Amino acid sequence: MNLSSLSALSPLDGRYASRVAALRPLLSEYGLMHRRVQVEVEWFIALSDAGFSEFKPLSEAARGLLRGLVTRFSEADAQAIKDIEKTTNHDVKAVEYWLKSRFENSPELKAAGEFVHFACTSEDINNTSHGLMLKAAREQVMLPTLDRITDKLATMAKALAAVPMLSRTHGQTASPTTVGKEIANVVARLRNARARIADVQLLAKMNGAVGNYNAHLSAWPEHDWEAFSKNVIEQQLGLAFNPYTIQIEPHDYMAELFDAFTRVNTILIDWSRDVWGYISVGYFKQRTVAGEIGSSTMPHKVNPIDFENAEGNFGLANALLTHLSQKLPISRWQRDLTDSTVLRNMGVALGYALLGYESLIKGLDKLEVNEAALAEDLDSAWEVLAEPIQTVMRRYALPNPYERLKELTRGKAITRESIQTFINSLELPEAEKQRLLALTPGGYTGKATELASRI
Repeated sequence: MNLSSLSALSPLDGRYASRVAALRPLLSEYGLMHRRVQVEVEWFIALSDAGFSEFKPLSEAARGLLRGLVTRFSEADAQAIKDIEKTTNHDVKAVEYWLKSRFENSPELKAAGEFVHFACTSEDINNTSHGLMLKAAREQVMLPTLDRITDKLATMAKALAAVPMLSRTHGQTASPTTVGKEIANVVARLRNARARIADVQLLAKMNGAVGNYNAHLSAWPEHDWEAFSKNVIEQQLGLAFNPYTIQIEPHDYMAELFDAFTRVNTILIDWSRDVWGYISVGYFKQRTVAGEIGSSTMPHKVNPIDFENAEGNFGLANALLTHLSQKLPISRWQRDLTDSTVLRNMGVALGYALLGYESLIKGLDKLEVNEAALAEDLDSAWEVLAEPIQTVMRRYALPNPYERLKELTRGKAITRESIQTFINSLELPEAEKQRLLALTPGGYTGKATELASRI
């Protein structure tokens, strides 16, 4: 079969291709090649500025040509590298050869061609490229999309801050809250989890075959290669320097980053399931979309498919992200190759997360609160006022408040009349009695409105 969106093995490149398109130029093999070229170019330029008599500082024209190869890197360039790899059977060496081939019309660059990939092992190029890929994906796609969810939820929390809602703990009626407060809880969790993602330092190393600058020092033993490497990584590539590695950067930061994404996704699974439940009991309605079909046999249905799709894709993302975080920090001795093939799935793992984010946003955009259903539910749950009544009784040292309310309410149908009859029988100050008599389930929401409003 010809490769197309219909024949793609992964739905990320098939059915859902358009919804994860933003990650494709960043975390694909094309994206990896692009970053490898960037790293090779910046290392090469830095070498020219190191003060070696054998490699004079490059002219501005040469620097412009080199950096232009990065900024104008195209699919055709990536395919040319791929064609070279058919001969080399080595993907990083193919980048080196392709870069040297771009020097043909520049005598200055051609004369310095052997300084391309100088003293580097493939992992010096790969680990820095992976760091740059993750940096771009985090800053350009993942965090902005997550911020869209958080901002949407914060807006909803404030708009619905005062809409009362019956809580359920263990599936049973419980002290009322507001719709906005329940959404505000999710916003607070997401903001904390987002900060964990943003705070992860993306580390990199450029220190040779086993992390000791062996080859570098064999050529220029007097040069401070550690400081040189740190400068390239931090000043030219914008990553954080890791001074202690084997052949590979140990990937601990990746594990931390992927675990942080897993935490966000877990919070959103929790929220997706809650919304699904709220839709099921009628607290939320979903705006219909013309032409959409909910069921092939039941015409009335408007299914919460966006929240179901989000939950499923977050599960896939977390399975992959968890494997990445548990596998990548493990390498036999100074190097084995098990990380290499796994790292090629970073885009798949984050792709499923992005797909979940997009599904959730789509679902949130359809939601409408059903205040009538919320009010009806509250009006049939007068038993929840047992809590404030027995708490006031405790304040005034009335005997056995908890036990008396338990006897009144547990397992029984409670009405406004039965509650108010009980209140009138209590030996309380008249002002307190009137305050309790005025209380309704919908009015017993504590600080929920205030908490939701200030999120």
